[in-house]
Amino acid sequence: MPMNTRALPPEHDTQSIDARGSGASHLDPEHCRVARLARDPRFDGRFFVAVVSTGIYCRPICPAPTPHERNVRYFASALEAATAGFRPCLRCRPDSAPDSPAWRGTDTTLRRALRLIDEGALSTGNMTQLADRLGIGERHLRGLFQRRFGVSPKAYALHRQCLFAKQLLHQTRLPITQIAFASGFGSVRRFNDTFRQRIGLAPRDIRRQQVEPRAPHAMLQLNLSYRPPYAWQVYRDFMSRRYLQGLEWVEENAFGRHFRWGDARGHFTAHHQPQRNAFRVELALDDLRHLAPVVANIRRVLDLDADCDVIEQHLAASQPELPLMTGLRLPGTWSPFEAMIRAVLGQQVSLIAARRLTQTLIDHLGESTADGGRYFPDAAAIAAHPLDFLRMPGRRRQTLIDVARATLEGNTSFQGVSGIGPWTRDYARLRGDSDPDVWLSGDAGLRRALVQWPQVKAEQAAPWRSYLLMQLWSLDHEAQ
Repeated sequence: MPMNTRALPPEHDTQSIDARGSGASHLDPEHCRVARLARDPRFDGRFFVAVVSTGIYCRPICPAPTPHERNVRYFASALEAATAGFRPCLRCRPDSAPDSPAWRGTDTTLRRALRLIDEGALSTGNMTQLADRLGIGERHLRGLFQRRFGVSPKAYALHRQCLFAKQLLHQTRLPITQIAFASGFGSVRRFNDTFRQRIGLAPRDIRRQQVEPRAPHAMLQLNLSYRPPYAWQVYRDFMSRRYLQGLEWVEENAFGRHFRWGDARGHFTAHHQPQRNAFRVELALDDLRHLAPVVANIRRVLDLDADCDVIEQHLAASQPELPLMTGLRLPGTWSPFEAMIRAVLGQQVSLIAARRLTQTLIDHLGESTADGGRYFPDAAAIAAHPLDFLRMPGRRRQTLIDVARATLEGNTSFQGVSGIGPWTRDYARLRGDSDPDVWLSGDAGLRRALVQWPQVKAEQAAPWRSYLLMQLWSLDHEAQ
């Protein structure tokens, strides 16, 4: 139900708990104390609780007996807790906590670096290559990480790899050898040594202490957590109005699709489990070396790391007369390339027409899957075809071809591609990059909503204008 977001009482002030810099000194211990005693899931991942007497750090929702406050230290991130010498709890599993946007910071270059590392940039490449992709020097890159986290980019990457491996050890029956490669390690020996050093236990110790029996299954099954609330019905309906036959599927409590990632292929179905504040994801992937970035991208598509309390408090303060729906997320598309192609096909036409055109493109050029579905056409297939089967102006067909050629040439920002205006570029950013601060000023659905709510001031909603856009779109079912 739509509702105005109320400010939380002082003892649950998310802005106070939110770490604006690195280090536990930026957290308010009293606010953290109240949140952990309440085991409030809205604070999951926003800070971590380290217990001096046990040497373990936990999520604030940990079901273990509550430690005395004198034995507790608070950290803004799992990385900081691990760097301080604490090891992750085997019961609440900090590796499964949603990320905190505040912990990741607001520096655009740093956020992009974190995303590239999570996608495996330092598993398959080196620091020089990462710095080149970011357009900065290695020294500047190292400085960003030291100032923010107190560790090097490589140490951050190893921490993330170990936490992902721990998640796989808990939640799957994959052999340890496969988990090592799926987590980005080049050898099992390197994996065992690094895991023992950073987690405090050997991988086999995690398996021996696993208490949840798991039956063999043809696909991987992972639990991906989020901070409540999650407006699943709005997300589901948005996807349902746009889903493409053979590529995607939308069910009462699930969303899934076929996908490519590099040279890997797979499919997933995410089942919403609101009672656990999580999605149970069934995932098939033919090359487990790409598992970590694929899971990270599924999190982005579902927008699982959004902090709705912070976002909605900001929107409520900046748009006091607008009724807000709680838990709205940004429905992502699998890749920036796919988002741009779908945006071009949606130029100046209705949602129904755009969906029909995109379906035609997939039916003609999408590679068939083993189960009779389709993958979204890759850039090479679109670049090599005149697209004369699409009933649309020739200039727009050429734009599709130019987008595909730009992608093959490494121009993923699509600079200089003719036929891409502000709406197209911003729509692709909104859904392909999940940019939280996009405002589609020329969008037809937005214009209709603004007729009803002319008092909306978009500039005051920054840096969360994408979420304001979703709020207004939720009031207009014909929205693009």
